[in-house]
Amino acid sequence: MRVYISGISGTGMGPLALFANDAGYEVFGSDLSRGAIYEELKKAGIEVSIGEQDGEFLRKKMKEGVDWFVYTSALPEDHPELKMVREAGVKVSKRDDFTAFLVDELGLDMVAVAGTHGKTTTTAMIVWAALKLGLPASYVVGTTLGFAPSGAYRPGDRYFIYEADEYDRNFLKFHPWTSVITCVTYDHPDIYKKKRDYKAAFLQFKAQSGLVIDDADESIWKLSPDEFHLAGKARRKDARLAAGAVFSMMPFMNPGEIIDVIDEFPGVGRRFERIADGLYTDYAHHPEEITATIDVALEEAKLRGKKGVVVIYQPHQNVRQHEVRDGYQEAFLGASKVYWLPTYLVREDPRLAVISPEEFIGELKNAEVAEATELSGELAEKIRAHLKAGELVVLMTAGPADEWLRKNFKKVK
Repeated sequence: MRVYISGISGTGMGPLALFANDAGYEVFGSDLSRGAIYEELKKAGIEVSIGEQDGEFLRKKMKEGVDWFVYTSALPEDHPELKMVREAGVKVSKRDDFTAFLVDELGLDMVAVAGTHGKTTTTAMIVWAALKLGLPASYVVGTTLGFAPSGAYRPGDRYFIYEADEYDRNFLKFHPWTSVITCVTYDHPDIYKKKRDYKAAFLQFKAQSGLVIDDADESIWKLSPDEFHLAGKARRKDARLAAGAVFSMMPFMNPGEIIDVIDEFPGVGRRFERIADGLYTDYAHHPEEITATIDVALEEAKLRGKKGVVVIYQPHQNVRQHEVRDGYQEAFLGASKVYWLPTYLVREDPRLAVISPEEFIGELKNAEVAEATELSGELAEKIRAHLKAGELVVLMTAGPADEWLRKNFKKVK
């Protein structure tokens, strides 16, 4: 089967492309720019066209044969590639249908990780442990992994470890063998108009699953998160859930061995990822994620002898900010300094006023440590000054500020 993936080099589609390629499918695709998975795709020999997605590359591939066109949710309905395949009668779907097809065709038992936040780290922890312990498990994770490709399959695998995203109701396509639920609060108001709609989707996902492991599950060997030694309460909580998932695949294994392996977890891209000495980048863009990341940063600062925690924050999506605004009041407590960037705007409701950094800051309980700022040379110099003073600096963003940070500060090897 020949599969064309539009938006192929991003963290949502790239790992899936790698998994399908390993499984023997002929995969190729396009993207506007080189995403985080581009180099992995190139290394795997997957053909990728980067640049304007005007249909020229797709037209060429259609002449050779395209059996399935898979596209990211970010594609608008009037996208040239999408219009072209629909007019040509090519099979078209988003990634959930294609993923469900692969799981069924390959006869895999899905171990799915879902939740408002924490799912990427938890999924990666399960993958890390599975690789270290030799489990017959393939996987797809929505980030880069320093210890393995972001997606992989080996003939003979029994399990499929998957980060099940609730955006666009993607995860409701699946009926997992085991599901891990990290937490359920509220997000994606552009998809779930009411909090009850969001919670109902997770209840449906649980009902479609076999074994369900969540924070309320006290049967995971009655383990406490405190039995793990990773920095941050949130990471130790994720570790406990990850251990439960591993135990579901290896029920006769000594729990202590699983704990020891997960305690060695090296982290993943953009989840408290170390860029330089004292400088980190994180995907947090929700008040609860911010609180959890600051908790990790405070423990990491103590371990590394840093004097305090400085946060640079770029909110993601104005429509989301209107829903989570009240949650910011105490989210930054513990930070010695906060630099608040303008919201990264994407998939917006034009009727909503864009909330300014100054408005957000005025509502913080520690507003005295925060200031509005822009991505600039001046901000880069302030970051360097904080690092020189021995402080830990963490950027929190789901937007382009991550790329800006990497351009201005050399990544550690």
